[in-house]
Amino acid sequence: MGHRLLRSLLTWLPFAVVITFAAGVAYGLDQQNLRSAANDPQIQLAEDAGARLDAGAPASSVVPTSSVPVDIARSLAPFVIVYDAGDKPLASSGRLDGTVPVPPQGVSASARVAEDRVTWQPRNGVRIAAVVVAFHGGTVLAGRSLRVVEQRADDALAVTATLWLGALVLTWLVIVGSRLVVERRASRRPPSAVP
Repeated sequence: MGHRLLRSLLTWLPFAVVITFAAGVAYGLDQQNLRSAANDPQIQLAEDAGARLDAGAPASSVVPTSSVPVDIARSLAPFVIVYDAGDKPLASSGRLDGTVPVPPQGVSASARVAEDRVTWQPRNGVRIAAVVVAFHGGTVLAGRSLRVVEQRADDALAVTATLWLGALVLTWLVIVGSRLVVERRASRRPPSAVP
């Protein structure tokens, strides 16, 4: 019995490796697609605001206007923040706990070289998909909450894990079942006559 189980396990192992690799790739691609798509509105908002600022528009004119600023800890709405060269906020359509948050210094420094797309966590429980671009007097950050995107990534992980486990169990059952069928057929055959 132990020898039969070992042979089945050795037959199943390559299938398990391929299934695990395929599940990992599928989840990785899905998660990456979800995360990169989370930047789409912010790219347009940041690039347009940066171009208008470079053309001489005042900072207050490039942020979306609303009677109530976006609460970035709760809202899914995109927001725009304009910072001067010293990372002081000049205008903002978003607030966190009543104030305008400032990203780490490395973010604006990186944006001065090339457009920067980052996941920004200004405090625990708040994760933002942010796009930062430079203009001649500072930087513009456009952001939006990752809450829904991260929920979708968690759902994708749960589905992938369920399918992965199901595929492992199914291949194991097929291999063990086919071995049993072959062994039973072999045991029912009459012994061949020996001349």
